[in-house]
Amino acid sequence: MTVRIVTDSSCDLSAAEIERHQITVVPLSIRFGDEEFTDGEGLSAAGFYEMMAASDELPSTAAPAPGAFEAAFRELAEAGAEAVVCVNLSFALSATGESAQAAARALEGEVDVRVVDSGKVSAGLGLMVKAAAEAAEAGHGADEIEAALEELRDRVVIYAVVDTLENLKRGGRIGAAQALLGSALSIKPCLDLTSGVVKEAGKQRTRGKARSWLAKQVAEAGALEHLAVAHGAADDIDAFVSSLGSEPAHNPLSVTLVGPVVGTHAGPGVIAVAYIPAP
Repeated sequence: MTVRIVTDSSCDLSAAEIERHQITVVPLSIRFGDEEFTDGEGLSAAGFYEMMAASDELPSTAAPAPGAFEAAFRELAEAGAEAVVCVNLSFALSATGESAQAAARALEGEVDVRVVDSGKVSAGLGLMVKAAAEAAEAGHGADEIEAALEELRDRVVIYAVVDTLENLKRGGRIGAAQALLGSALSIKPCLDLTSGVVKEAGKQRTRGKARSWLAKQVAEAGALEHLAVAHGAADDIDAFVSSLGSEPAHNPLSVTLVGPVVGTHAGPGVIAVAYIPAP
């Protein structure tokens, strides 16, 4: 490929997908107290949720340094890439995109790097990264891929249900869902992440009703090009996936764990859907 794709570890793509599409992933870091881990390298998604369950302290996340992106961009150029398209999680939620932009500026004149704000998180970012990688595999140039991502950003929809807003509140990512904090403790918040920030989309009284609400959003979207489900070690994920049905509108379907980056803020038990409606 003359164009290579870079992203960050909040994309929540499986290792198989990353390898299949030759995607370069620059990891964020996660800190539990005095202990720091590199996402995906020193801490797996499954291990993260085990640590979270055993810890009294909420973890925190940190964006990669510009140097990490610079090293990734330079390595791809030295391997023959004519251009690099770097697709990052929503700039409104993280400084990761700013680090990528700083690295791109440092390499200006050496490497053609395009940094794209996906405006998405987790599985939504993953859908955009895969689309970019498939376009690169098909031989499209950086200009075409960048333009396609700008268009796709407006089409990818993300909804999620969480057990608690405490992680989002303490991590400073609660955004427009702040109003839900006054709700009864039994309320299960329903969130809209489509715009790249956290917004209230509804509230349900039980976990089961929250799952039904989420499945309803998918059903009402009609025919889909892609549907991705991501969850934070939710013990009811199989029940949720079954509730989506097996109609063609729900295929192709991928199910992955929400990684430590997003899991830190969404909390255990989160279930998210990201989809692209058919034209």
